[in-house]
Amino acid sequence: MRPIRSGDRGPAVTEIRAVLTGLDLLAATPGDEFDVATERAVRAFQQSRGLSADGRVGAETWRALDAARWRLGARTLYHAVPEPLTGDDVRSLQERLLEMGYDVGGADAVYGVRTSRAVAQFQREVGLKPDGSCGPYTMGALRRLGRKVVGGRPQWLRESDAIRQSGPTLVGRTVVIDPGHGGTDPGVVVPDGSLRWTEADLVHDLASRLEGRLAAAGVRVQLTRGPAPRDCLPDVDRAELANSLGADVFISLHTDGHADPAADGVATYHYGTDNGVTSATGERLAGLVQREIVARTGLRDCRTHAKAWDLLRLTRMPAVRVEVGYLTSPQDRSRLVDPRFRDRVVEAIVAAVQRMFFPVERDVPTGSIDVSALRAAVTAGAVRD
Repeated sequence: MRPIRSGDRGPAVTEIRAVLTGLDLLAATPGDEFDVATERAVRAFQQSRGLSADGRVGAETWRALDAARWRLGARTLYHAVPEPLTGDDVRSLQERLLEMGYDVGGADAVYGVRTSRAVAQFQREVGLKPDGSCGPYTMGALRRLGRKVVGGRPQWLRESDAIRQSGPTLVGRTVVIDPGHGGTDPGVVVPDGSLRWTEADLVHDLASRLEGRLAAAGVRVQLTRGPAPRDCLPDVDRAELANSLGADVFISLHTDGHADPAADGVATYHYGTDNGVTSATGERLAGLVQREIVARTGLRDCRTHAKAWDLLRLTRMPAVRVEVGYLTSPQDRSRLVDPRFRDRVVEAIVAAVQRMFFPVERDVPTGSIDVSALRAAVTAGAVRD
């Protein structure tokens, strides 16, 4: 959908204003104009939901607004096929179940199979019919009971244990690499004399280099797009591709842009919301990627951040989005267009992925992994076999 922005009018704007009014972000006034107050309210909503606060209502913001209509207890929740129920009420239920120690797979606001199974398990334990749907009786039982697990985050323990049991080796892992944008969406575009640098081209080159390095270390690698796709794949479809492949790790590559050319540096994002719910393993991977890139490239450290973007919310494995420098910064751009620099970025990400599968107590210092040694170890193993 074309983003709805300041100055637009019509029924869609009226609906947006109604949702924002219901959330107490906008005064209840008649009108169908996307005015300054509406833009301010949209930005506040986006900021609170961990979305890009650009003040425009694109597909992702519209889905978040639509989900915000629902409050837990306002409707019966159940596993619907083929279109599952989604909404803030589903996310609130998932967060509640996670606090109680049940495995819903993540608070993605989608009432899928794992959420239905977790509800059925809860129902069975409190003496209700275990049908996997959340109606008035189940809601009453949830309200009566306190937290089941204390002294640690159950989801963190569950995710960490799954990684620990899978072992430290990269051989046989599946990693999905997502070069951002592509097709009709080139991302950030910067003219530079007779040249024209585009985010989509640069991150695809990064992704191809990363694919080669990971494959040499024994990893099965899948890219979400080729170098020149006809259309831009929506983030929802990119996440679904990673889920369908059963990926162990998902890495989305981007460069940033800003009107101020002084803006520079690298930042890494993982799934998280304003109320503290986060993907624990995604948060750890983001930290590893960020520290390795800063140490190996010298890019300014813009730190890690929690976001609720579809790409991070809907993926079922540790997932990060890396903004590898600002293409609009002359300093960062001069580095990004250098193939040797992109190789250093790739080495940093490979090292971070390897560290992700080391037990925390056996982790190594940032910048200490020799990526070429990983490839040599795989080669040596193949020769022995």
